[in-house]
Amino acid sequence: MDSNRTSMIVRMFVVYGFMMLLPCAIIFQIIRIQFFEGENLRALWQAQAVEQIPISAQRGKIFDSQGRLMVTNAVSYSVAVDPHAPGAKADQMKQVTEVLSHFQRNGSAQYRRIISQASKGSRYIVLDRNVSRDVYDSLSALKIKGVILEENFRRRYNFGSLAAHVLGHVNSEFTGVMGVESSYNKFLKGIDGVQQVRRDNRNRIKEFVGAPRKQPVQGNNVFTTIDAHIQAIVEEELRDGTTLSRAKKGVAIVVNPKTGAIVAMANYPDFNPNAPAASETQLRRNSAIADIIEPGSTFKLITAAAAIDQNVIAEGEIFETPDNGRKLIHGQWMRDHDPLGNMTFAQVIQRSSNVATSEIAMRMNPDTFYQYVRNSGFGTSSSIDLPGEETGRLRKPYEWSSVTLPWMSIGYEIQVTPLQMAMAYAAFANNGNLMRPYIVDRIEDERGRIIHQNKPKTVRRTFSPEVIKTMMPVFAGVVSDSGTAQYASVDGLSIAGKTGTAQKYIDGKYQTRYRASFVGFYPTEDPKYVAFILLDEPRSSIYGGFVAGPIFRNIAQRIVGLDPDILQNTKQESEPALAHVPSLTGFSLDDASSLLQFKEINHTISGNGKIVVDQEPEAGTVLEKDMIVRLFTTVLEQAENEPARIPDVHGMSMRDAVVSLKNAGYEVSRNGSGTVAAQFPKAGEIMSPGRTVTIRGRSRSMEQLLAKGGMR
Repeated sequence: MDSNRTSMIVRMFVVYGFMMLLPCAIIFQIIRIQFFEGENLRALWQAQAVEQIPISAQRGKIFDSQGRLMVTNAVSYSVAVDPHAPGAKADQMKQVTEVLSHFQRNGSAQYRRIISQASKGSRYIVLDRNVSRDVYDSLSALKIKGVILEENFRRRYNFGSLAAHVLGHVNSEFTGVMGVESSYNKFLKGIDGVQQVRRDNRNRIKEFVGAPRKQPVQGNNVFTTIDAHIQAIVEEELRDGTTLSRAKKGVAIVVNPKTGAIVAMANYPDFNPNAPAASETQLRRNSAIADIIEPGSTFKLITAAAAIDQNVIAEGEIFETPDNGRKLIHGQWMRDHDPLGNMTFAQVIQRSSNVATSEIAMRMNPDTFYQYVRNSGFGTSSSIDLPGEETGRLRKPYEWSSVTLPWMSIGYEIQVTPLQMAMAYAAFANNGNLMRPYIVDRIEDERGRIIHQNKPKTVRRTFSPEVIKTMMPVFAGVVSDSGTAQYASVDGLSIAGKTGTAQKYIDGKYQTRYRASFVGFYPTEDPKYVAFILLDEPRSSIYGGFVAGPIFRNIAQRIVGLDPDILQNTKQESEPALAHVPSLTGFSLDDASSLLQFKEINHTISGNGKIVVDQEPEAGTVLEKDMIVRLFTTVLEQAENEPARIPDVHGMSMRDAVVSLKNAGYEVSRNGSGTVAAQFPKAGEIMSPGRTVTIRGRSRSMEQLLAKGGMR
């Protein structure tokens, strides 16, 4: 009995001892944590509870050369819901959808469908990613639990598609894609700031007073060399000209030859950078710098300048070309667009003779000619401050075949970008100095301090001032009645330039598909603008002077109206030459309409046919103000060998006469230049298509040419 009692008392003391040790252990732990390890544990808790979140920097703005705001940032709001948030009710979710449907285009039922079709247990269901401030304020005022409102920034291009290929766009991460947005991304994007926040036991982020904060560095503002007003003119005229000629696409570049600053750069079709994904990738390609082409006759500038500099042309030399306009060179036929007869050097360029130009080129050493081409900026990058530029293709002389030199002299067997061609003519207009093209003038920080400035940079001298002085009247003569670019001329404004027509090389052979171009500059006394126009596969005509020249003319006319310095010095003719109604009989209706539109002559159409069989008033009638030309068409197209009346081309320019006769189905033999003084057989006589009509030109007097500003 005593032993049992003793055993029970021992067990009680043991249990009691353990009971006394437990609070002692707790007290000991409290003392240890509070006084010995407290500082380390508090630091660990702080590290786990405090986080750093970024403060987004605002992307810099983009301006044009006159300070017009082209690109900025806009605030947008997104709306999401959490149907499972504590306190969220079904009727409240319905209320949210009704508010959205009131402001947005979508109906309330569509928003409810988005919620019902979300995966089970979804805690973040986006209803709309782009709502207005009114929606944001209305939903905030409801104070409904489970509504998630977020503020976002998007890039806004104020003028829509204007200069889209130059400006580029941004992706979903606000990083520049293409254009200035890409090449100057590091300046535009800024540097994000950092803010410390505290996360509570429910994983909610809260700001707390006194937390360290690093302010963001806002993006810098970029000022481009683009003049938005001129850019709008260029895009409008390029669009109209491309549409009128039914070309696949068009490119236009306007550059200041003295500095290399790009005043305008356009592509058509274009795209809207506010919604780039809505356009095909190909439409977002900047063809002005990314396409490589065989330029055709615009390249004859290099050949002509090299020939003069190398003294391979005798003073007063006459170049004879075959009667049929063809010459066999190393087993390949070199052809002129028409038989051109005997010509002076100036006429070789003005009439764009391939045969004579190739003959001149073959007088030079291939290595020498290559160096002139290379010095003019071909075969290498122009170093423009835009991404995606191609360098073109220029083979070394040891890679040339026996026909490379003559064909390169007329713009084949070499590939260039439109920008390279524009800059080569800019060097010609700048007294032989080739400049580096650039698209951004300066970069300023948010306080207006200049942190980067692009200055004009001379790459090299291409040709001597003496060569330029000799060539200037030659290329000014191209833009005259006796040249290939008469449709590029502007009354009272002295212009020099060159047309180009080049066959396209596709699938290993040249196709009957063409690129047509014109590049010119003005005023010739002190060039201020160089403009390059290129149309890909025009259908109304393949000649650059006919389809690209009028685009240049319209752009030049409108730019002159904006430039008081040029406008003040523009020569106004006291007695402007009277225009005459062209001969349109035998033209297709499309070509006749295109020609009248280019000449800015109103017209009407009678009949449902495709061929013009008569016109009123008759060809040669002096045009009066508001005169309307009436075209009569036939339903049945003329049979291939059916005799027809020969059009009257008397008084027309030689080039217009050739176009008119060829459209009527006749071959043409030309003698002389200027305007048509005689034709044989006579107008109105009946002759089968395919026969030859001879036309004789009468050049205008030197006094008339000088008065018009066509030759100097």
